[in-house]
Amino acid sequence: MIKLTRFNGATFYLNATHIETVEATPDTVITLFNDRKYIVKESAESVAKHVQAFYQNVHPATGAPRLPDDLNE
Repeated sequence: MIKLTRFNGATFYLNATHIETVEATPDTVITLFNDRKYIVKESAESVAKHVQAFYQNVHPATGAPRLPDDLNE
């Protein structure tokens, strides 16, 4: 899940695995695979970085969190 902000200031968490596209139109529009759309305050680049960080911290095959490198030894 990634934390995002609506234009009214309310925060919410979005399941990053459901994101199909992120567009800057100039507002940031996130479209999910079910065609539901969210307009958020964060830039498209920021959303992309949040999604990238999500996938770097979660093993996609199991959904289990990865351990920090210093704990993998």
